[in-house]
Amino acid sequence: MTLLTGLNSSGKSTVLQSLALMRQSFEAGMTYAVDNLNPTDFGGFLLDGDLVELGTGQDVLHEDFKPTDSTQDPLISVGYRLTDGRSHQWTVRYVAEQDVLPARDFDAADEEFGEIERHDAPLFAPGFQYLKADRIVPATTYPRSHREAIGRGFLGARGEHTVNFLRHHGQDIVPDGPLRHPEARAHTLLDQVVAWMQELCPGVNLEATEIPGVDSVRLSYGFGGTTGLDSSRRRRPTNVGFGLTYALPIVVACLSATPESLILLENPEAHLHPRGQSRMAALVAAAAAAGAQLIVETHSDHVLNGLRIAVKTKRIAAADTAVHFFRRGSGQEAEIVSPRMGDDGMLSEWPAGFFDEWESSLDQLLD
Repeated sequence: MTLLTGLNSSGKSTVLQSLALMRQSFEAGMTYAVDNLNPTDFGGFLLDGDLVELGTGQDVLHEDFKPTDSTQDPLISVGYRLTDGRSHQWTVRYVAEQDVLPARDFDAADEEFGEIERHDAPLFAPGFQYLKADRIVPATTYPRSHREAIGRGFLGARGEHTVNFLRHHGQDIVPDGPLRHPEARAHTLLDQVVAWMQELCPGVNLEATEIPGVDSVRLSYGFGGTTGLDSSRRRRPTNVGFGLTYALPIVVACLSATPESLILLENPEAHLHPRGQSRMAALVAAAAAAGAQLIVETHSDHVLNGLRIAVKTKRIAAADTAVHFFRRGSGQEAEIVSPRMGDDGMLSEWPAGFFDEWESSLDQLLD
């Protein structure tokens, strides 16, 4: 479980978008030479797709890039290094007004882009999920796409296919391990989702059903008689708190994760009260403890502390966590500080600006 934290516009989202860009280009069949007989028909990067919409080449060119008289085509590279030491990098040519950036030349496309199909990085394996900060909102219906929710097992970048995924996979069994909620009625995905959602809203339950004759599905909530509400009535998401529907895709993504999964999450704490944020962190940590890899962008100290508590209570090993704090340096370059997590949940350092606003406000109140 990796937490990316820091001030707004410091580079956190860029990390997630870079990974999503490679996945998006891979799924579009562009990460290899398309036609070896035609040197003008290469793969490349697809900037606009269902995962990210980055615009055109001029939108992704580094802001500090300064052309010179000797500059030919600027190159844009994205790469990563796996824990086994292997590294992969893809380089494309800059084209200002295009949203498809071609591989830099035929040899590079054939060698580098073809490599993407010959390794087993989780970024390109089944089980990938990317949930943006602007997720689904309460609605009367949601799309019923067999291809996305069932064929690909994809919840949608905004979680729009979550309800249909849950309708189809609700009776799947969540494997024994850290993800199973001890108070769930059964081990099915639906019952586990309900149990974890009750951590956010006590007594809540949900149903995902198809609408006959329409390519849509319906989500409804019940409340088990809590807070004086009639337990026999179902309620539309539009008549229920915003946070429940917003959190649902994250809960389903975590509970359906496998040890091969890579899950990218933006702001899982959005629209949740502090206790809900802490419990959401506990769920994300449980998914990581079950073997999935999760990269989480967050502005919440409750999410950070939820991870620290999970480490201290031995629900996840400190060695299986990472925290990176992004901040602007003296220029435009991002500086990244990476405090180490101890087995007691304590961090090796607490740099200025790193979740210190509560103490700063308290100092002002007590001054």
